[in-house]
Amino acid sequence: MPELLSDPAVWLSFATLAVLEIVLGIDNVIFISIAATRLPEAQRRTARLVGLSGALVMRVALLFSITFIMGLTYPVLTLPWFGEAGSIAMSWRDIILLAGGLFLIWKASTEIFAEVEGETHGPSGAIRTTLAAVIVQIMILDLLFSLDSVITAVGMTNHIEVMIAAVVVAIAIMMLAAEPLGNFVAGHPSTKMLALAFLVMVGMALVADGLHYHIERAFIYAAMVFAGAVEALNLWRQKRRREAAGGH
Repeated sequence: MPELLSDPAVWLSFATLAVLEIVLGIDNVIFISIAATRLPEAQRRTARLVGLSGALVMRVALLFSITFIMGLTYPVLTLPWFGEAGSIAMSWRDIILLAGGLFLIWKASTEIFAEVEGETHGPSGAIRTTLAAVIVQIMILDLLFSLDSVITAVGMTNHIEVMIAAVVVAIAIMMLAAEPLGNFVAGHPSTKMLALAFLVMVGMALVADGLHYHIERAFIYAAMVFAGAVEALNLWRQKRRREAAGGH
């Protein structure tokens, strides 16, 4: 351990991996924030903490199962497919990514439908669900994002201590960001719709990965940053107009 702490290369790999883990976890935080908005105010914090704590436990457990994780990339079945090859070899990782991507598309699409159609249940005017149902949904996505995160970590460094430290730091930052992000999304319907559209994009990218058509995440995150900047300008314009109207 002391030799790791004195090695600049280890610190560089730790910093790089921590940033990557945070970037990979953005999708998870957005999903948790949106899922928690379906709960009563008193239960939202619990859902966020349980969801992110589950992500931490799952990622650390998977890191200690590196051999198993690497084995997930070996083909386990072959499916007929279009193109010159005529078939596609599917590993357990591919199957998990495919199933998780379809789940994410379905979940985000149903949320968009509810927002557009204005479905309401209960006195609060918002569709409600149970804490257990939200936590189950979060855990399913935790498994998907944790798998992607751990495979990235394994490819970045050979020191499991560095991997675990980077994951813990990333989850801690995500825990701090989850509540303000959730409150912001809940208070701005247009931002929530944009976040749901992002989740559909991520789901499509995961499905493509599962089918061996890799989509560079840089393109998706660049689109997110651009759309987020446009949304920030719209929110700023609305705020300026309200201030001007209040002044008159």
